[in-house]
Amino acid sequence: MDPQYKVLPVMPLQKGASFVIPRQDIPERVSLETPALEVMTDFSKVTAYTIGPLESIESTRARMIHHGVRMLLVVDEQNQILGLITATDLTSEKPMQVIQTQGIRHSDVLVKDIMTPRERLEVLCLDDLKTAKVGDVVATLQAQGRQHALVAERRPDNSQTLRGVFSATQIGRLLGMPIHTVSVARTFAEIGAALNR
Repeated sequence: MDPQYKVLPVMPLQKGASFVIPRQDIPERVSLETPALEVMTDFSKVTAYTIGPLESIESTRARMIHHGVRMLLVVDEQNQILGLITATDLTSEKPMQVIQTQGIRHSDVLVKDIMTPRERLEVLCLDDLKTAKVGDVVATLQAQGRQHALVAERRPDNSQTLRGVFSATQIGRLLGMPIHTVSVARTFAEIGAALNR
């Protein structure tokens, strides 16, 4: 061994030792003028919780409760994003529609049956958020009728990496006021489904 390197001391790991869990510091209070990135859940600082497409919706609900989140990314074995599923999806009419059309039991409804597929997901660009304010994010969530806004970062090869998420619930808590978003129909099929309710 090269004499310029020294052997570092070692010690036993103590009973009760834990491990570092990534944590992002988010301010306790914000205003509509606060920089948007201060309220984004940043996946470079906190773990993005995921689930597979073949998990049951009951195990999905349990995972959300366990992690204290209302949204999970649906991923394949290579961690490529297939879609997302929210707590709203679990309590909406989607599971009942699957039960009726497929003739299955509630316990047999899978994530893939009710998730929002990747093809229908829209993202905000991280570069656009560098000068944006919390008010801009709130206006976007309201205009889109969404509880969550995903944020993607562009890599040098022009591929995307999901970098974070904004949550209307979390922003409302930080602002000290509820953020009301209403689902907006974007296709004729969605408009027809809304009219038939």
